Amino acid sequence: MGYYPRKRARSIIPHIRSWPDINGKPKLQGFVGFKAGTTHALFVDYRKNSTTAGSEVASSVTVVEVPPIKVVGVRYYGSNPYGEYSLGDVFDKNSLSDLKDLLPISKEYKPKEIDKNEVVGVNVLVLVQNKKVKAISKKIPDLTEIRVGGGSIEERIAYVNSLLGKEVPFDEFSKPGKFVDVIAVTQGYGFQGHIKRWGVKLLPYKNRKHRRMIGTLGPWHPDWVRNTVPQAGQTGFHQRTEFNKRVLFYGNPSEKPIVPAGGFVNYGEVVNNYILIHGSIPGPIKRPIKMRDPIRQTVPDVEGVKLTYVSVESKQGV
Repeated sequence: MGYYPRKRARSIIPHIRSWPDINGKPKLQGFVGFKAGTTHALFVDYRKNSTTAGSEVASSVTVVEVPPIKVVGVRYYGSNPYGEYSLGDVFDKNSLSDLKDLLPISKEYKPKEIDKNEVVGVNVLVLVQNKKVKAISKKIPDLTEIRVGGGSIEERIAYVNSLLGKEVPFDEFSKPGKFVDVIAVTQGYGFQGHIKRWGVKLLPYKNRKHRRMIGTLGPWHPDWVRNTVPQAGQTGFHQRTEFNKRVLFYGNPSEKPIVPAGGFVNYGEVVNNYILIHGSIPGPIKRPIKMRDPIRQTVPDVEGVKLTYVSVESKQGV
């Protein structure tokens, strides 16, 4: 019930509701990539309390293609007794042509005047450059919002102004050895019944009329069906978050090949920079993946992970 209501995500691009506060210089607290597939790798175990610490271990890794994101605007936030609210957006004039398919912005656009004294938060509006990804058929970019953290408000404003109109690579956000939270929309299965959706027990085969259903909708009193009763409905295509996923590697396929023989199944080739994430992450192949600074981190970061082998063998058995 912690994941209720199980309804469809409102967008295939995840929406991040909470961001951690960080110290240090201003930086982007998120990034967007595309899930390419999985493989396995050998690396020196970086976990100090593990029984295999310092030894070579094998593990599954997820490959995420991370083309640079383009900063096209800034969204300023103010605060009132009801919480934070948007003071307005300021777009880069030289990037208006990139936004023509997304927003109705006039060619005579004039940036809105923002009172910097009212600003309590700064986010950047970035374009996910789908056209740079060979595997993605959709070429119109997606617009999403990423928080800028660290430093004072004045330093954040100066930082985002320096980024306007520029492409930002993944290493501006995070580096190998650090944790990230991965947010994505899971594989959708449409409308499904009680058994598949909730995993409840099958009724006896002699049961009247049906087996793949629940035995009762509840008691007579209270005289309504409570939301805790498992029922049929939307299954999958839910936004889910995986906390504390370690980034093992960041590089370019021309320097360190990652594409297996025959390409990734249902994805093909990785042509941009990519990262390797330890373990699995939500979502099917080609799904946009949004990453965030870890909000529940308890284990410290490491300086880097020593990879000794990454499998590029065919995943199709050829």
